[in-house]
Amino acid sequence: MENESSTNPSSSIRRQSAELLEMFYAVHYGSNMALEDAMRGELTRKQAAILWLIRSEGESARGMRRKDIFRKLQDWFDITSPAVTKALRAMMRPPLGLVRLAESADSAREKTVFLTPRGEQFLGTMVSRGLEYLRRILEETAKEISSDEIDGGIKFLRAGIGGSERIRAIDAARDREAAAEPRTRPLRRPARSRLAAAP
Repeated sequence: MENESSTNPSSSIRRQSAELLEMFYAVHYGSNMALEDAMRGELTRKQAAILWLIRSEGESARGMRRKDIFRKLQDWFDITSPAVTKALRAMMRPPLGLVRLAESADSAREKTVFLTPRGEQFLGTMVSRGLEYLRRILEETAKEISSDEIDGGIKFLRAGIGGSERIRAIDAARDREAAAEPRTRPLRRPARSRLAAAP
């Protein structure tokens, strides 16, 4: 007997999209933020995001240009450049002392944010907290589905992340092309002189 995905792929995708959308609130505002809260400790969400950005996209997981941090944070938060500066200053000063600023090798005006030894240690603590929280979730999940099914879910999430990144790249390229296209104004008819318009 043929399944839905083989007989009508578009119908299957519509159903799956609807089911995933129904989980959006619970996943994004529930599970994801609970994981973040378990990991960040005394840090604010923005400060925790800065550390995780450096870990995920920084140079050897130790440093990242300030302007790149600001650009990425803008995708997640309604944030201004002064607010990023304020968050970084708090992370530099005691009692945190997690990061330091240094002039970029490319430009004296541009700053790079580096982890301090204390920052690297705190990031390691965040990882440990995250693994412990996820372990507890997986133990609960294993009561309902098998380990192979969990692996299948992880495979789906990895593929979904890749698909999302490709779509964002396509949309960004399309927006750049649209912004680069010259805007053509409609041609205006020359005004008729009063003499020409007179009968």
